[in-house]
Amino acid sequence: MSRVPSAPAVTGGAPAGSPVGPPDPFVAARTGGRTGAAHGAPAWRGPEPHLLAELVRAEYGPDGAADGPAAVATAADLALARFRHRVRAGRIPSPAECVRILDGCDHGAAAVFDVWPDVVRRHGPERAARALRDGLLVAYGSRATAPALDLAAATGLCPLRPSELLPLCAAGDRGIRHAALRLLTADGTALPAPGVTGAPGDAYERLLHDALRNAPLRLTGSVGLRPGMFVAQSMLMGDLDRPGEGASGGLGVLLGSLGDALARTDRVGGVLTVVTACVPDLEADPALLRRRDRGHWVLRIPVDSPHPLRADEVGRHREAMAWWATRLFTSIGRPIDVLHVRYADDGSLALAEAARRAGLGLVFTATPDPHRQVTERHDTAAPDPVALRQDLHRVFVADRLVERADRVVGIAGGGRGTAELLRYFPRLAARGREGVLSAPPEGIAPYRPSAARARRSGLVLGRIDALAAAHPADRPVVLLSVGRLHPVKQQDLLVRAWIESGCHRESLLVVVGGSAMATDPVERAMRARMDEALASCDEARERLLLLPALPNPDVRMLERSLAAPTGRFRARYVCPSAKEEFGLAVLEAMEAGLLVAGPLRGGVPAYLVDGDNGILMDTGGAGSLGAGLRRLVQVEDDRARAMAARAQRLVRSTYSSTAMARALAHHYTAVTERKRRNAL
Repeated sequence: MSRVPSAPAVTGGAPAGSPVGPPDPFVAARTGGRTGAAHGAPAWRGPEPHLLAELVRAEYGPDGAADGPAAVATAADLALARFRHRVRAGRIPSPAECVRILDGCDHGAAAVFDVWPDVVRRHGPERAARALRDGLLVAYGSRATAPALDLAAATGLCPLRPSELLPLCAAGDRGIRHAALRLLTADGTALPAPGVTGAPGDAYERLLHDALRNAPLRLTGSVGLRPGMFVAQSMLMGDLDRPGEGASGGLGVLLGSLGDALARTDRVGGVLTVVTACVPDLEADPALLRRRDRGHWVLRIPVDSPHPLRADEVGRHREAMAWWATRLFTSIGRPIDVLHVRYADDGSLALAEAARRAGLGLVFTATPDPHRQVTERHDTAAPDPVALRQDLHRVFVADRLVERADRVVGIAGGGRGTAELLRYFPRLAARGREGVLSAPPEGIAPYRPSAARARRSGLVLGRIDALAAAHPADRPVVLLSVGRLHPVKQQDLLVRAWIESGCHRESLLVVVGGSAMATDPVERAMRARMDEALASCDEARERLLLLPALPNPDVRMLERSLAAPTGRFRARYVCPSAKEEFGLAVLEAMEAGLLVAGPLRGGVPAYLVDGDNGILMDTGGAGSLGAGLRRLVQVEDDRARAMAARAQRLVRSTYSSTAMARALAHHYTAVTERKRRNAL
């Protein structure tokens, strides 16, 4: 029988047996420890003056983030770190301080956005409006203008007179123009005539003008539900139905099948999957609500972007997304009971704010990412300031989502379950029984074959056949890797390791992922690095097949065809990612009957036991990844079949979307019932 590591239960505080792990000064700072060796905590490795150390001391220091200049951090960095320090400590900043932070640095608006309702309650609407007015008049038309207008609209403030606001309603900057229109109409004022604001120029602006005129939103009929909870889940990056392209990955596959399974669960009446739609998407289809399956709908949040959102762009759309989500959540004809957000990013923070405004319960899936890598990535002699700021920002956003959530769940991973989360989120332990209650395993949908998919799979197999024919061998080894082309997936490192280890001489490599048009800059960069790795080895180039992303059902059909014991190939699956939080694609390959190799880091060790039902690899470099590939290629066929069979039995018995839906429905029910009790 395959050994399945179990997750410890959490009943408040740190669970027995929680891993202590190596000394980590970032963890020490977050748990209240000092960051210097003289105080008994591990010291930073990088030489002083040290950017990471200065920012962590300012944000987490036990002395209340002492004032004074730093040696390497900028004044704006320190101001934001100290601002977040006060927010973490529950000390509500003044409205004037919030306005200053808006224009100080890129991530300041998120911190202000999160705390602003408390600021208005603490200091009063008059003082808050006065601070906004002073900031708007001083920096009229600056990058802080749109966020300041949004703060006013979100809390019902009027910092500018209509005569002062109207020129901004016709501003050339779309963000300022739209924010001014939302503020102007927030109290019921009629939308200005097109002669004042200009006619709406594209699908996004047409939808916005319709919404500001209180015209019916473009929903394809009301949501009819059976009795039970109405649950919303979010996927704001990528396309729900095009995994492997751009930012679209396993989450879309997961939420598609999970939403369908939830809608069939006894306590759930219906499911709403919340996605985003950029301007071209809206031009092609302006409808914002469509039925996906029985009891499962997709709700599209309009985003004023000329292309699908990238992770580094979400912050500039934060308040607009919260505004749209609030409006849509309250306009679809049936109250939503609970919203489940994943990922610690500005989009999740926007939806959490919309949930607060609309009165929804909130569930957050927390992961210790990037927490567990902050020291590793940035405790160096020359850290990347941009990457460091982004990681510290994401840690702050994750902490705020934990604070806002009615319930926090984890992702089962590495045999540690929820214990690892308590190490990296010290506030969770303080919540006691309202901390991380479980880490339900993720699951995959049942496989459903079809003749059309078989034909498409046959076309792909034909291309692999042609590749094999050019390099005759008796049932050649085929290494299959499926995933979006992204640095964290490391397909470029896979190609390099495959060549440097010599595995290219005894195997064919098939990489599936990326869009056919190759317009995404991240995908283009990945392809360029793969080409660079191939440049010096013509033999490897002739043994590599790079295919664009396939629909998930087609991938699963292809995997089954490759895994067939009487097939033409000896196929194995390789996941070269730097880490996988859980690894849905790995589970699907195991379920199909392929022998799988996956990364040591992340959640794959929760179900893949090295040498028993698969192979675990160190994917931290080309050398270690190459060693893992050699192990995978050299597994004898009989042993490979036995290992793959154990993996297949485990996945089919344990990791289904139906089981995941039942586990999550329990949490949603608890949140909904608690909110109802509190409302009495």
